Order: sequence, then C-alpha cells, then structure tokens
Amino acid sequence: MRSWRWFLFFRAASARRHDDEEDGVALVVPPPTSPATARLAEDDDYAGPAAVERSRPRHTTELQPQPTSSAANKPRTMLVVPTWGAVVLFLLGGLALLALVGTATGSWIKLDDPDPFLLGSGLGGGHGRRPHRARSSGKHIPFTCNNDTSPTCRRTDAASSPSSAVEPPSSAVPPPASCPDYFRYIHSDLSPWKETGITRDAVERGRDLAHFRLVVLSGRAYVETLRRPFQTRDVITQWGILQLLARYPGRVPDLDLMFQCGDTPVVRAADFPRRSDAPPLFRYCKDADGATLDVLFPDWSFWGWPEVNIRPWSPFLVAAARESRRLPWPARQPYAFWKGNADVSPARADLLRCNSTTGGGVDWNARLFRQDWAAAERDGFNGSDPARQCAYRYKVYVDGRAWSVSLKYILACDSPALLVDTRFRDFFSRGLVAGRHYWPVDAARKCAAIRLAVDWGNAHPARAARMGRDGSGFAREELAMENVYDYMLHVLTEYARLLRYKPTVPENAVELCSESVACTAGGRAREFMMESRERYVADYEPCTLPPPFTAVEVREMTRRDDDVRSEIRKMEKQSN
Repeated sequence: MRSWRWFLFFRAASARRHDDEEDGVALVVPPPTSPATARLAEDDDYAGPAAVERSRPRHTTELQPQPTSSAANKPRTMLVVPTWGAVVLFLLGGLALLALVGTATGSWIKLDDPDPFLLGSGLGGGHGRRPHRARSSGKHIPFTCNNDTSPTCRRTDAASSPSSAVEPPSSAVPPPASCPDYFRYIHSDLSPWKETGITRDAVERGRDLAHFRLVVLSGRAYVETLRRPFQTRDVITQWGILQLLARYPGRVPDLDLMFQCGDTPVVRAADFPRRSDAPPLFRYCKDADGATLDVLFPDWSFWGWPEVNIRPWSPFLVAAARESRRLPWPARQPYAFWKGNADVSPARADLLRCNSTTGGGVDWNARLFRQDWAAAERDGFNGSDPARQCAYRYKVYVDGRAWSVSLKYILACDSPALLVDTRFRDFFSRGLVAGRHYWPVDAARKCAAIRLAVDWGNAHPARAARMGRDGSGFAREELAMENVYDYMLHVLTEYARLLRYKPTVPENAVELCSESVACTAGGRAREFMMESRERYVADYEPCTLPPPFTAVEVREMTRRDDDVRSEIRKMEKQSN
C-alpha cells in the first residue's frame, strides 16, 4: 500500500508537467546528455528520417561524480529566516527525496506520463556499467606456431596451484565488482546436485548425450571426442576454454565434465523424478520453465563462427558500434528488420507472414529477409555481416531450431530488440529485462505485435532509442568478454566443488593447448582464433559471484515482467 501512496503522490505532482515529457522521471541521476540527445528527448512526436548525432549510450544506473569549481567549494555565510511555509516545503521535499532514494533501490525507471511502459527492474537487470579493467603490466601469454604439424603443448603454461598463479591483490587495489545478475543463475543450474554432490557415475550417464568430455588437471586441458557436432562448434568451444585457462592460470580447478553442442536441450527433468540422478551436462541453452536440467555455458560464437564468417564477439562489438555511430537511430529505416535461415523452424517460417510483401495487403511494419548461407558464401558473405545490419530502427529475434546465437548480435545495434516469446534461455538472456532491454512480442500474434511495437517506437522516439541503447549497453558491458570469461570461471568452479571424486585423464583423451588447436587450423578458423586469442594473464581478481536469487526476488521479477506484458496487451486492445 505504501508504494501505491507514493505512486499517487508523484502522479499528482507530475500532472503539472508538460503532457509530452519524453523521458519521465529517472530514479537515479543520469550522466549529462549531449545537445543532440537532448533535442531528441524533447521531440516525442518526431519520427522523420533526419539524422541526429547521438552521444554515447547512457547508463542510468551509474552515478558520475560532477566536477565542482573552487568557488563553489568556498563556505558562504548567509542569514536564513525560516517561515512556516518554508518548513512545510522543506519537509515535503525531504519526504519526496526519501521516496526517490527508497524506490531507486528496487526499480530502474518509472515514467510519469499517461502511458508508462518502461518498467525495468533492478532485479535480473544487472548492475549497470561495470568499468573495464585495463591490463597493467600483466604477464604475456607465450604463443608460437612452428612448422610442426602436431605442435606440442608447453610444459610451463599451467600453474600448479591458484596461489602460485595469481598474486594476491594489494590493499591499494579496490575489491572486485560484483558480477552481473545473470551470474546468479549458476546456482540454480547446479541446484539438482547441491545436496548429493556429483559422482563419477552421474557424469558417465551423460556420455551418450555429449559430444566431448573435458578434464582439467593442474590447469591443463584434456579432451575426449565422443562424436562430432554440426560444423566446428566443439573445436571453437574448446578454444574458448583454453583461453580461459590462459587468462586465469591455475584458477580453474580440477574437473571432469560432459559437453553437448546441439541446439535443443536434452536433459529432461521429467525423466528424473529425483533430480540428482540427472547427468550434469554442459550446453548452450535450456528451457526457461525448468523442464530441462542442462548446465549453461557460453556458446562457441563468442570466439567466432568461421563457417558463416561471423567474427569473434569483441571485434564484432567494435564494428557494430562504428556502424551505429555512422547511422544514428533517427536516420534508420522506421521498420522492424530480420534476416535469417527461415527453413530451420516453424516459428521463422511463420514470421515471414508478417513481411510487407506477404501480409495480404497489410503493412505490418516488418522487413524480413531469407538468408541463404550457401549463396552468401559464394558471394563472399557480402550483406551477411550482422555488424552491418543496423540500418533499421528495430531488430526482430525469433528462435531457430531452439535458441539462436543471433540474440547478442541483435542487441548490439542500438535498435530496440523485438523478442518473439521463446521457451529457451542461454546463459546471459536470463539477465535481460522486458521493457528495458527489449520489447516482448507475443508469438501467437507476431504480426500485430510487431506493428504495435514499431508504431509505439516511432511515436515515442526518445523512449524507443533509449531501449535500444540499454539493450546495446547490456551487450557491450555486461556481456563484454571479461564477463564471459568470468562466467565460465565461476560456473566451472562451482561445478568442481560438487565433484565427489578426483578426476583422471580418460584413456582416449588428448591434451589440448592453444598451439595444438590454432596451429593446426586453417582459413577463417585460424584467423578467428588469432583474433580472439588471450595475450595477457589477468592481473586482477574476477568479479565476485553474487548469491542465488531469493524466492521474494524471483516473485518480484516475475511480477515486473507480467506488468510489462500486461501493459502491451492493453495497448494492443486500444489500437484495435
């Protein structure tokens, strides 16, 4: 009831403001905006194609210290004569400030206009921008490719123990930041084995499902190939794990795990009445409703997808940011864009009904294109680079066979992501907040939902652009490679703590290191490995793993998500 009283209080106060106020009332102090961004924020009805120079994305959860002049710091002496009116105003102002401070701890933003929509929550929404930790004089990671067809792994690469690998931080070094909120799902992924631990038999039960087995002993990696997956997903994933071992030498504990590289989750909870009997299988996605028990891990494409010429994640982000600066959001085509392989799932085939050329005479505000990868390869992949697909104001995400790696590329364009509802989650998408990082699209009403989202965004350009910036901010900051590596480190560490046996090298396993993988690769695979290779040992601590979500937090996140979807349904009814 108290929250509603404060809402009504601020509602009455906001009624005196201009009805077309664009950004509403932020509950934290945003950084100063550029004049161009300010012009966009003031023009809520603007939807034309004129380019507006955009400032760098704002992260409203980050408080920037403001410089003060020496004159401003000088003490001043003045006579203050209080009056009853001043006292009353002072008390009301203090109460309002307390309400703002109290509310800011639980919400991202609330808009005080007649059409509130952006309801993002601090829970599940990360911790805002995390400063990148610059390398100081870190130890260089040696790497040499000779003419050997079978390079041997260095015997001095791995540290024998964590204590010998990383020097303890000095007292002058600030403590590590807390990891983004999506790291908290590591606890729930491993919860089936929290009480019983993980036995060798449990790991072996995943053998028939896995593509490879990974054993880490004293910082060295051994892999047993069980079956080959589609393309080189296993090899690129293993390359990423080797970069983790090089980045944090001695920090990855001894472990033994099975890894599955397919699209569709395979460990069904219904098959294991006692959840601890399920095999702890690592893979890229799982069902959001708990129907599957797979343990999530970053997908291979963070280190590049050579078969379709998609570069590793870090250089992709640089290219996407450059394209976004080249074509600011107001200058982009005012439609929703999607391009992909429509033959892999009914959801994608159904999405094509919303195209302007197949909509039965109705323009659903969507521009959708089939991606023929065979033809793209013959054409040198011209037009298939996702970094160059930021020419539209809105980007549509839809599942493939299951989840799709395309989500992170869609988020990175500074355009609002329109996410068609999905039952799947990967490791980071669990941290996305509806209404803040993306606009949810009802899968049963794709076409009408997309048209509504585009109409709303074109009618409220500053708010739509803000959603695009926040989605891209998540991709650039909370999904920066340093966080990807920290997630890998934490999930492997927590998994290893549950092992109830000492791992040993399997009979058919071979040792892998960066040289043995990259030096024998060719073409784009080798190019992308060189581009994504870690060159320096991290000379700082990884982020701190936060605790699991509480039941109260889970209910609150669910409620906020339901609120956003309910608001969209109301808007749909009003638009009909």
